[in-house]
Amino acid sequence: MNRRVLFTVVGAVVVIGVVALAYILLSGGTGEASAPISAPTLSLGDATAVDATPLDATAVDTALETPTAEMTEAVTAEATTDPAASAAGSDSRLLFRIVPDESEVSFSLGEDLFGQPNEVIGRTNQVAGDLIVDLTNPAASELGTIRINVRTLQTDNEFRNRAIRGQILQSAQDQFEFAEFRPSALSGLPDSVAVSDTFSFQVEGELQVRDISQPTTWDAQATLVSEDRIEGTATTTVTRTQYGLEIPSVPSVANVTDEVTLTINFVATRVTG
Repeated sequence: MNRRVLFTVVGAVVVIGVVALAYILLSGGTGEASAPISAPTLSLGDATAVDATPLDATAVDTALETPTAEMTEAVTAEATTDPAASAAGSDSRLLFRIVPDESEVSFSLGEDLFGQPNEVIGRTNQVAGDLIVDLTNPAASELGTIRINVRTLQTDNEFRNRAIRGQILQSAQDQFEFAEFRPSALSGLPDSVAVSDTFSFQVEGELQVRDISQPTTWDAQATLVSEDRIEGTATTTVTRTQYGLEIPSVPSVANVTDEVTLTINFVATRVTG
C-alpha cells in the first residue's frame, strides 16, 4: 500500500514537472520583434528655451504706440533670427542616433546550474535612442529615451530564453515587449569636448521593466570618435526584487542572484538634415 502511494506521488510530481516545462516552452513565444526598434527622437531645435513670462497688456499697448529706437532694434533682431534654426545650425551641437547593428545591451547575473556556479549573460542589439552632444557646453548635452526590445534577449540556453520571455520578463506579451530608460539628469561632464576625447559622466533617470519604474543611475563613458560618430558604454546594477522578477522553479537551477548588472555598449552616428 505504501509502495502504491509512493508511486502515485512520484508519478504526480513527474506529471506536474512535465506540464510546467511544457508551459514554459509554449509560453515563451518565438523571440521575434514585433517591429524594427525605434525610440522617441530628439531635435536640435528642441533645446531652445522659450521665455514664458506673462506680458503686461497695458505696457505692450503703450510700447506699440510710442516705440523707442532700442525696441525697434530689438524687434528687428528677433524677427530676423529664428532661435530653433540658430540652434540647429550651430556646429557646437551635434545630434547622434544609436545604430542597433553596432550596439548591444546585456544583462548578467549568477546562478548555480546543476550544482556548479554559472554566469548568465543575455544580449540583444535591439536598442534605440538619440543623444545631443554640445561641444562647447557639455553640461547642456541631452540624452533621449533609450528603448530596448527585451523580447529579443538571448542567452546560451533556449529553455532559459523561453522562461525569460514567458515567465520572468513576460516579454512575449505585447505590453511588456520593451523596456525603457527615461533620463532626467546628466552630471560629471567636462567643460568642453573635442574630437577624440573620451569623457565619463553619470546619467540619472527612470528604468521601466514591464509595468514597474524605478530610479536608476548609470555610470557612462563615451568617446567622440569624429563629428559623425560616438562610441560609449553605460552600466548600472539593479535587483530582481525591485522589478518583481521571479525565477521559475527548475530542478537544475538554484541560488539565482538578486543583483543584475545591465550594460549598454553603443555606437551612434550623426543625424544631419
